[in-house]
Amino acid sequence: MNRVFLDHNATTPLRPEAREAMIAAMDVCGNPSSVHAEGRAAKALVERARAQVATAFGADGADIIFTSGSTEGAALTLAGRNLHGAAVEHDAVRAWINEGLPVSATGEVLISVPGDSTLQLANSETGIVQTLPPGLAVTDATQAFGKLPIAFNWMYAQMALVSAHKLGGPKGVGAVVMKRGTDLPAQIKGGGQEMGRRSGTENVIGIAGFGAAAEAAARDLANGVWEQIEEFRNILENALEAAVKSPIFVGKGRQRLPNTLCFVAPGWKGETQVMQMDLSGFAISAGSACSSGKVRASAVLTAMGYDEVTASSAIRVSLGPRTTEEDVLRFAETWLEKEKKHRARAA
Repeated sequence: MNRVFLDHNATTPLRPEAREAMIAAMDVCGNPSSVHAEGRAAKALVERARAQVATAFGADGADIIFTSGSTEGAALTLAGRNLHGAAVEHDAVRAWINEGLPVSATGEVLISVPGDSTLQLANSETGIVQTLPPGLAVTDATQAFGKLPIAFNWMYAQMALVSAHKLGGPKGVGAVVMKRGTDLPAQIKGGGQEMGRRSGTENVIGIAGFGAAAEAAARDLANGVWEQIEEFRNILENALEAAVKSPIFVGKGRQRLPNTLCFVAPGWKGETQVMQMDLSGFAISAGSACSSGKVRASAVLTAMGYDEVTASSAIRVSLGPRTTEEDVLRFAETWLEKEKKHRARAA
């Protein structure tokens, strides 16, 4: 069985450019903090990647602080700040904020004091893209980076979180992007690496892969790859809409990530759909999560006003640069067959 990977918002397959950069970095033995030739060679790899990420993110003149990923970036930028956010934020952000900001039925987060708030640029489950207000403290740009033509220098946020494995880089590396001169106390203290904001010997291999992936992702954007992906997403959406009675497409009518489709067949558990599609060779995600064996409705959909049954019946299909039209049509055909059987059993 030829499997089809449609879970790119969870992680994206490693790009060849990233793999090559990481293999080359393995032969550089120096510590980036060492002053000898080997150390300088390692430092050069880190700084090259820093420039690649800055250019791809439109963040020339900003500080790029490498981290282990957006989860660490959220802790670094949010811990102890008492910022406000909404329940549609990623759990890594929700762990540090007050969740009082209201969310509209269409997924828009309403912010009154941007300087005391954080707001994701794009939602991982629904794909809904937010408009960032002027003076925003922090934005989680993890899902948007590499998929949307954005530039940090034109954003209204003081800081942004990004992660390598969402755009074809390796897992375990990311960055905080911040306006130069921003005060950001270190959470990990020690040797003073990363401009004193994040101590510890840099993950040279991962950082090199991140830089190469960011550069390749920017090239894809410029070459219209994501416009093609959006076309395939729309083909899938139209195929499902034409065949299913009263489908719910979350975020339809709003600006969404070009690769993301979140939809609901009420009463058919998202986890069940994921398992059935997995057995048929398709990797997707559920709109609800499983924690310690207890199934709970999606906090994102609940915040948007969906009832528990609906919020527990959502699945997310997220495409990537290697997805083909054949892939989405095969998915649609298979899912529709299983949906028909589900309706027959439920009748």
